[in-house]
Amino acid sequence: MQNKGLIKLFAILFGLVSIYQLSFTWFTKNVESKANEYAISRTDDGREIANLERVYLDSVANKPVIDLGFAQFSYSDIKDKEINLGLDLKGGINAILQVSVKDILVGLSNESKNPIFNEALAKAAEAQKSSDDTFLNLFFEEFEQLSNGTIKLSDPSIFGNKSLREKINFKLSDEEVMPIIEEEVTGSVNTAFEVLRSRIDKFGVTQPNIQRIGKSGRILIELPGAKDIDRVKKLLQSTAELQFWEVYTNQETTNFFFQANSVVEGLLKQEESTTEETASVKDELNDLLGEVSDSLATKQVNNLFTVLTPSVPQSQNQVSSVIATAKVVDTAKVNSYLRLKEVRALLSNDMKHAKFLWDAKSFVSKVIATGEDTELIYLYGIKSNREDVAPIEGDVIDDASQEYGQTGKPEVSMTMNATGSRLWGKMTTDNVGKFVAVVLDDNVHTAPSVNTPITTGRTSISGGSMTVSEAQDIANVLKAGKLPAAAHIIQSEVVGPSLGQKAINSSMLSFGLALVLVLLWMIFYYGKAGAFADVALAVNILFIFGILTAFGAVLTLPGIAGIILTIGMSVDANVIIFERIKEELNKGKGLKAAIEHGFSFKGALSAIIDANITTMLTGIILYVFGTGPVKGFAYTLMVGIVTSLFTAVFITRLLIDWYALKGKLFTFNTSITKNLFANIDVDFLKKRKIAYIISGGLIIAGLASLVTNGLNYGVDFVGGRSYVVKFDKATNPSDVRATLEGAFGSAPEVKTYGEASQLKVTTKYKIEEEGNHIDDEVQNLLYTNLKSYLPEGLTMDEFKPGYDGEKTAGIMASIKVEPTIASDIKIAAGWSILGSLLVVFLYILFRFRKWQYSLGAVAAVFHDVLIVLAIFSIFYKILPFDMEIGQSFIAAILTVVGYSLNDTVVIFDRIREFAGIHNSWKFSKIVNFALSSTLGRTINTSLTTLVVLMAIFLFGGDSIKGFMFALIVGVIVGTYSSLFIASPIMYDTTKKLEQKKK
Repeated sequence: MQNKGLIKLFAILFGLVSIYQLSFTWFTKNVESKANEYAISRTDDGREIANLERVYLDSVANKPVIDLGFAQFSYSDIKDKEINLGLDLKGGINAILQVSVKDILVGLSNESKNPIFNEALAKAAEAQKSSDDTFLNLFFEEFEQLSNGTIKLSDPSIFGNKSLREKINFKLSDEEVMPIIEEEVTGSVNTAFEVLRSRIDKFGVTQPNIQRIGKSGRILIELPGAKDIDRVKKLLQSTAELQFWEVYTNQETTNFFFQANSVVEGLLKQEESTTEETASVKDELNDLLGEVSDSLATKQVNNLFTVLTPSVPQSQNQVSSVIATAKVVDTAKVNSYLRLKEVRALLSNDMKHAKFLWDAKSFVSKVIATGEDTELIYLYGIKSNREDVAPIEGDVIDDASQEYGQTGKPEVSMTMNATGSRLWGKMTTDNVGKFVAVVLDDNVHTAPSVNTPITTGRTSISGGSMTVSEAQDIANVLKAGKLPAAAHIIQSEVVGPSLGQKAINSSMLSFGLALVLVLLWMIFYYGKAGAFADVALAVNILFIFGILTAFGAVLTLPGIAGIILTIGMSVDANVIIFERIKEELNKGKGLKAAIEHGFSFKGALSAIIDANITTMLTGIILYVFGTGPVKGFAYTLMVGIVTSLFTAVFITRLLIDWYALKGKLFTFNTSITKNLFANIDVDFLKKRKIAYIISGGLIIAGLASLVTNGLNYGVDFVGGRSYVVKFDKATNPSDVRATLEGAFGSAPEVKTYGEASQLKVTTKYKIEEEGNHIDDEVQNLLYTNLKSYLPEGLTMDEFKPGYDGEKTAGIMASIKVEPTIASDIKIAAGWSILGSLLVVFLYILFRFRKWQYSLGAVAAVFHDVLIVLAIFSIFYKILPFDMEIGQSFIAAILTVVGYSLNDTVVIFDRIREFAGIHNSWKFSKIVNFALSSTLGRTINTSLTTLVVLMAIFLFGGDSIKGFMFALIVGVIVGTYSSLFIASPIMYDTTKKLEQKKK
């Protein structure tokens, strides 16, 4: 092998980089373990433990926890660099929001009353329920049919209005207006994306993910670790408000704060008494403040100034828009104090509508009293009014961008429209020498002093500590403004942290067991060569996790399954190589020559590359068409294929060459496996008619079941809400189904999910209706009607999936999919399967130059898919685990496609090789000999993969049992079809073609 030194260097450097990347995860877990120990030592309450863990982690967030001498890393730094865990491993929420294109069009038309326009909107909304086309295209089609040339889109009653007069006039045809409207809609969706991203960035979860999905107006949002699910949903779906307000100065609010301090101090003193009157005040305060942790309760709060420091100007030069400062952790208390009616009564007539808002950005400062760094935030007083309507709102912003000011520091430049220019000119004129605030989502982004009136509609916002990225963010916020249209969640998945931890534990168990079994099997079968393959496999795993961490990939439960499956399949390359080396040794070749041939393109490399490329192609198709966990599975599978190919071909070769150079005795088997699969000569083609009959019978039975019994479609494909509910004892699904039937109007689907005390409840109740209140209604119905089955005293908060504490019962996870996106998912799944088959057909045709090979491979794949579907149709009502047909099942089907093709291509490659060597042989003899000579590799690889899959199936999480079962069936059927379907069909079509030629 050439360039050994370069390969060694690359492997060492890549290994070191992988270890470096993974070390951040280890250090992060170490810090979080200390936080857990700290919390447990102070309380045994599950919810309070979580609060104390956060307090500990906040305290070390910006302190060095790793010191390398040349570089230091805080907890925040290493947290950002740790491996990303998906929702099913960490808990959190995954949602797809649909920005209402319908509402955007209504806004662009100035709420047109034109009957044709509104009918086209209604029909497009109905058509979208069963179409994967965009709403805009459907609207254009419906409008064209309804108008029939009688009215144009550019009509003044539709889009030819005043707001669009600079872009659309009544002379434009519909074909000319359509791209203009499409551009406006795209801009509105982009605006919604920026607004949502701004909100998510402030939400505080680590490693959030937000992506636009094509041109559909849909936005994917993933918030791993998010626990306050209700807050997340409201945050994502509420319409943002960008506002410009006049503000009170610290000079104007000083007297109020001192008076408020006295009132709060009096109320808190009354709280210590035991009278009925003071008890009601305490209840009011507790309702507003929430439960106070033990650590805080021990520290007596005497007055408002304990948690708030007012900004008291000592001179005119100290007059500021910042009226007070507080610790970030104390903001909830400050808000509750300032909302008390006794405090609000202190406001003068000029301030009676005042509202208090916090800065959008906190800062770290050293507190003199303690000498510790503390996260602080500024408070502002907004001059609101009875209607709480801002003098200027975000719809006046034409443009905003990050630029550099005269001093060279970053600033935000913005331009307003004519109306905004006039209003801004008046506001700045009225407030020369005073302050105005720019507010988004009730957070003050800036509150600068007005030096001179600004009448041009152009102005800038700058700050001494503003960075480029901060200026860009503010520019995005200013440009974004409020959401241009309503956005609602059309698909969501919520996983509680308890279920996530359980998934991690079961995944690690299955991962470890699968790895040990594979390592032992390779040593048992190949001896020392197997040990070298094990070293390469260990390096492969290091590389996979290193790449996933370095590129910020999200590791999900199907992703772990993809890695484990990669482990099972990665030995295939080594098996092919070792079997070829054994063949050459049996022919009498020397060890070095046999090794050289085994690793060469004429030996095993051709088959390995072909097999990996076909699997990679299915992975790419899966990645393109899949979403969420399916995409994660595809990504890890593709990464695993690349790293497996490198480690099997290069790392194993380095180790074997190193050992062979020592001149020691080196075999590629053990005494037990030495003669296994040796001198096999099976006439597979003779048995093909029996195989055709067996397969035909299974397929016919399966088709009959598909017609009569159908498939168990999950909410991914049909829409609905699905909840995994845990009870404290074994619960009968039939009893729960009967209990819920009255509440939901029709009986939901209820089945055991893993343990006997855990059920999966699926319902279509009000799935067509939008809004958080519907989600809340369904959860309330579940809680109310299942109360008799739940532990006594379980509250509604504890029942919900986002409960932040030790969870013994309640909703562990939930999924919601609206019918519109369910239809789109089903269509995309169909295209992904057909696309993968087409791509593979063309690749095999390119590699083998004969359509008979492509036909045999694709026929075998169709055979495998139909049988897997048949088994799922026949047994889904019988077997005691979830056998839903959803996105994960499509991932399994495409994996089966890749695996089956992997087997088939290796056999075809040997047939092509023998056809070139043995020209005088009959083609039937060549096919049989090729099948017989690769039988050892076929069985070895299949058994190894099955052992891995069985480990995951038996010890993995409940959510992937159906997924694993599909893969197990697929591997068995795929191995069978490679031997008895693909090659025989290729042989029969080749034979018939040759007979026609004669």
